[in-house]
Amino acid sequence: MTEDVSDLLETLDLTEYEREALETLLVLGKTSAPDLSEVTGIPKARIYGVLDELGNAGYIKIIPGRPKMYQPKPPAEILDRAIETRRQAFETYQDSIEDIRTEFIETLQPLYDSASSEVSPTENLFAVVDVGDPSEEETRRLYREATTQIDIITKSFEYLDTVEPTLTQALEDDCTIRILFLHPKHLSTANQQVQREIVEHIHEAYPSIKTRFSDKRLPWRGTITDPSMEYDQGAAVLLVEEKDIPLHKRQAAVTDNGSFVAGLERYFDLTWTYESTESYPDE
Repeated sequence: MTEDVSDLLETLDLTEYEREALETLLVLGKTSAPDLSEVTGIPKARIYGVLDELGNAGYIKIIPGRPKMYQPKPPAEILDRAIETRRQAFETYQDSIEDIRTEFIETLQPLYDSASSEVSPTENLFAVVDVGDPSEEETRRLYREATTQIDIITKSFEYLDTVEPTLTQALEDDCTIRILFLHPKHLSTANQQVQREIVEHIHEAYPSIKTRFSDKRLPWRGTITDPSMEYDQGAAVLLVEEKDIPLHKRQAAVTDNGSFVAGLERYFDLTWTYESTESYPDE
């Protein structure tokens, strides 16, 4: 049996015996339990239970007779059955959650409210996440939840590949997107090349995204979504520039404070309008 087949079958969350039995059935076709036990090495005392589990899961067909025979379902049907099983399990879980929703909220909300009343204004202003996967997930969340506007401040947008599908969906949902890059004169040669490739990709793939290049160094980078000068909406994730601290040791701030977001947007607009250039700078 090939490792590739075993790896694929692991996706079905089978036990080792179940995986071995199904893999062997797919190779041999219709087989009896004793023969399958002999080929796979699965103990005879266990083989019938293993096959019953595969049958209950809908992955094999059990053919009555003497001896009883076992035949694998087609691979596409196996996958369809796996999806349906997971769907039913999720719906059962969802129903169980909904059954306790009222009691859960009525019991725990007072505890939460009591603890939240002791949170300082500063703690309410923003939360902190590690830079890397956590900050990128927050960025994707902001993209998903944005309804009208996304403004991005970045050196070279080197993390585009990790957020591009979500950014594309935001565009399709009619969000206006602007990206303020750092002027390449402030970048190393290697980062200049990275920035140029990403900018060219954005201009080619997403012509509706507007880009500019900040003439001055950027004290922070991040994303602002749906800002309002009424201070009643918006969200942002930002990373303050700290030259002496490695990126993996830094933290990013996440906020949905409308006033704070409006202030960040004011900085973005001023830099965009008065301290940036539109065309990509010549090397």
